[in-house]
Amino acid sequence: MNIEQFLAEKIGLAVESLYAAKAPDGAIQLSATRKEFEGDVTLVTFPLLRISRKGPEATAQEIGEWLKATLGQIESFNVVKGFLNIKISPAYWSDVFCEIASAEDYGQAAPTGRTVMVEFSSPNTNKPLHLGHIRNNLLGWSVSRLLEAAGDKVIKVNLVNDRGIHICKSMLAWLRRGDGVTPESSGIKGDHLVGDYYVEFNKMLTAETLEALRAAGIDPEEATDEQKEQAQKSTRCLKDAQAMLLRWEQGDPEVRALWAKMNGWVYDGFDVTYRNLGISFDKIYYESQTYLLGKSLVDEGLAKGIFYRREDGSVWCDLTADGLDEKLLLRGDGTSVYMTQDLGTACRRHDESGFDEMIYVVGNEQNYHFQVLKLILGKLGFDWADAIYHLSYGMVELPEGKMKSREGTVVDADDLIEKMYQTAKETSLESGKLEDMDPAEQDKLFMMLGLGALKYFIIKVDPKKTMLFDPRESIDFNGNTGPFIQYTHARIKSVLRKAAAQGMTPAHTKAALLPKEIELVKIMAGFPDKVKEAAAAHSPALVANYAYNLAKEFNQYYHDVSILKEADSATRSQRLLLIATIARVLVKAMDILGIQLPERM
Repeated sequence: MNIEQFLAEKIGLAVESLYAAKAPDGAIQLSATRKEFEGDVTLVTFPLLRISRKGPEATAQEIGEWLKATLGQIESFNVVKGFLNIKISPAYWSDVFCEIASAEDYGQAAPTGRTVMVEFSSPNTNKPLHLGHIRNNLLGWSVSRLLEAAGDKVIKVNLVNDRGIHICKSMLAWLRRGDGVTPESSGIKGDHLVGDYYVEFNKMLTAETLEALRAAGIDPEEATDEQKEQAQKSTRCLKDAQAMLLRWEQGDPEVRALWAKMNGWVYDGFDVTYRNLGISFDKIYYESQTYLLGKSLVDEGLAKGIFYRREDGSVWCDLTADGLDEKLLLRGDGTSVYMTQDLGTACRRHDESGFDEMIYVVGNEQNYHFQVLKLILGKLGFDWADAIYHLSYGMVELPEGKMKSREGTVVDADDLIEKMYQTAKETSLESGKLEDMDPAEQDKLFMMLGLGALKYFIIKVDPKKTMLFDPRESIDFNGNTGPFIQYTHARIKSVLRKAAAQGMTPAHTKAALLPKEIELVKIMAGFPDKVKEAAAAHSPALVANYAYNLAKEFNQYYHDVSILKEADSATRSQRLLLIATIARVLVKAMDILGIQLPERM
C-alpha cells in the first residue's frame, strides 16, 4: 500500500468519525504537495464540504487535527485555503526504505492472470531492418517487459511478411540483374543483398515508366500523376512481378524455390540484427502460413453476406455505415492483401493462446488498417475483437529528413548499431579511465553503452510522438540519456567496491534520514505505481524518465553528502544500503527498457 492509499483509507475514517457520514466515491482527492508548500501529500477538501457542512479551511483543519492525533505517521500539517498539506514523519519513510531494501524483486507486481500477446518487428523480407524498425523493436520489447513487470503473462510474437508483391520485386530484379550472386559469394549480409535488389527493381521500374511515357508522346517532366500511374502499370517489370506473385500463390515450384532461398538469406541477416539489439520472440508467424486461413474467412464472410464480390472478381467489405469506406479483401485475380492475412493470423493466435489483449506495435500510418481489422472481426462474429489494441507510434526522422526504402535512403539498423558502438568507444577512451580494463571487457562495455544510448534515446519519447533521432546527442554522458544513467550505476558500484575493500557493509540501522535521503526513498517508493501507470498507458517512456529522475536525484545527493567519509558507522552503513538499493531499482527500471547497466566505466 503506497502513502496515498494509506492516507485515503485513514481520511475516510476521519470523515466518518468527524461528520458521521461516509465520503462518496471519488471525494477523497490526493496529490503530491506542490514544491512551494511544506508537505508530502495534499488533500483537496472541496468535495467533502457537503458532508462537513463547514467551510473549506475549517474542514481541512479538523481533518488535519484528527489525522495528527490518531496517526503516528503524520509529523505535521498545514492548511492553505481548502487544501490540507500533510507532512509524513521521517520514521514512516525509514520503515518504507527498509521494506524496499529487503524486497528481493522490488517493482515486480503479483500475477494478474491476464495473457497479453505483443506483436512487434513485423518486417518485410525485401529489405534489411532500418531505424524505423529499431523504434518498433525497442518499443515492442520494452512494452512486453513492462507488462511482465506489471504481472501479465506476455507472449512476444513476430509476424514476418514473407510473401507478396514486395518480395517478388526483389526476386525479379535478382533474376534479371543478379547474375547468381549470393551472400557467400559477395560477402554481403543476406537481408542487405535482397534489399539491394528491391532498390534495383525500383530503378528498373522508373526507367521503364519514363520509356512508356515517351512512347506515348508524353514529356515525363510534364506528365500528370494519373499519366505516370498508367505508364507504370504498363511496364514489363511490374507486370512480371505481379505474374510471379500469382505463380507463387499457385504453388509454382520454381518460384517457390527462389522465394525460399532469398527469404532464407534475409532470415539469417535478421537474426544477426535481433541478436545485436538483444531482441527475441516467443513465436514467429509467417504470412505465407496464415493467408490461406484469411482467405477461408473471406469465403465465410461472402457466404454470410458480410462481404460482396465485384464484377472483376475482387472481394470487398462495405464499412460506409460504420463511418469508413469500402475495404478490399481479395484482388480480382484471387491474390490476398495484408488485411486477408491479418484476419487469419488474429484468429490463429486467439485459438492458440486465448489472449486477453492483443497488442499490435505498428506505426501510426496504419491506424486505419487496425480500425478496419477490429470492425471486420466483429462483423464475422468474434467476440474478442475488442481485445485488439493498436499501439500506434510516430515515425523516426533524421536531421536531414524522412527515410525512403524504395530509394535506398534509409538509416540501416546494422550500420547504426556499429556507429553507436564506435561513438561509445571514442567517448569512453577519451576519458582515460579504462586503461586497466581487459580489451574484451572494454569491447563489451562499448557495445553496452552504445546500445544503451540508442535504446534510451528512442524509448524516452512518448510512443505517439514523431521523434528526431540524433546519434551524437544520444551518447552524451550528461542530461537525460542512457549513458548518464549507466554512469550513475557505475558510480554507485565504485563506491560500494571501495566500501567493501575497507570492510564497510550496507545495513539498515534506523539512523536518522536526511531530507535528501527521504526524497530518494519517496522516489523509490513510487516505482511500483510508476510501472503500473506505464503499463496501463503502454508507455515505457514513463519508466525511462522515472529512471532519469532517480539517477539525477542520486547524483545531487552524492555531490552534497559524504558516504565513505561519514564518521558515524551506523549512518555510513545506512547510506551504503541506500545507494545499493538505488542501484537495484535503476537496474530493474532499465531492464524493463532492455538496457544493461555496467559495473564500471
